[in-house]
Amino acid sequence: MQQHDFSKVSLVEVDELFIGQRLDNFLIRHLKGVPKSRIYNLLRKGEIRVNKGRAKPNQRLQSGDILRIAPIRVSADPSPGKLSNQLSHLLMTNILFEDDALIIFNKPSGLAVHGGSGVSMGAIEAFRALRPEERFLELVHRLDRDTSGCLLLAKNRAALISMQKAIQLNRVNKRYQALVAGHWPKGKGTVNAPLRKNQLSSGERFVRVDADGKPSVTHFSVVKRYPSATLLDVELETGRTHQIRVHCQFSGHSIAGDEKYGDSTFNHQVKSDGCSRLFLHAIGLRFKHPISNNVIDVQAPLPEELEKLLRKLERQE
Repeated sequence: MQQHDFSKVSLVEVDELFIGQRLDNFLIRHLKGVPKSRIYNLLRKGEIRVNKGRAKPNQRLQSGDILRIAPIRVSADPSPGKLSNQLSHLLMTNILFEDDALIIFNKPSGLAVHGGSGVSMGAIEAFRALRPEERFLELVHRLDRDTSGCLLLAKNRAALISMQKAIQLNRVNKRYQALVAGHWPKGKGTVNAPLRKNQLSSGERFVRVDADGKPSVTHFSVVKRYPSATLLDVELETGRTHQIRVHCQFSGHSIAGDEKYGDSTFNHQVKSDGCSRLFLHAIGLRFKHPISNNVIDVQAPLPEELEKLLRKLERQE
């Protein structure tokens, strides 16, 4: 094991690039090799201070803030931070759009958007390793690990703030495709059901429809019907955790391959047909560019494994 040594008190001045960033997110990136749990513990104990005062994880940084970080010594395996040739190739060959402000990446199923919870390197850490010359790279939004498709990254703070505000104001059209069990009811175009995060005694987290949850709205339209399934176009009006998956389950038509919210019989059926992943794909993003104001309309075609399943379902008709 290699010793990652922050053995001396360090003073870090925040420059304009990180104005408005949460303190915890800044520290996670700055203190590479230090576990997130340790960073939060240091904040609770006051061993990381901002302008000589105690600070909370969600505090927003300002230009010129001085962070005082107490000595830290942790052991970490250096290998998780290394970008493999395979992952590097995957990143470079799946960029759908890039300019000076944004990257749109066609994320494969199985790749987490960020590290943590047993994942050493997610998409954002991988891009930072691939592009060390980029001083700033942040996720604009998130996709579930098992969901594939369009993932938006910002290359500067102005673009990040602008795009996140656009998402909050529902000015970013996020379109998905999902294969669900059974026949989706005719005329069922919108599910408006509040969602709430929950945690089991085992520590497993899940989301369910709850009157006390956050407002959540999803729009559905039928693309094609099969004997035992329906292919849906899905548009998000809100972007809650697991929103599409839970709204499909709530409607009685769970998504194929969904191990958490799905139908085990249907999952077994699609697995026997050769698909062992979640059939949920972020197929398109459409929005006004935060700098040029041009309309950006990017499509990520369905992965071959999902297309192959659809072809098999067609032959069963």
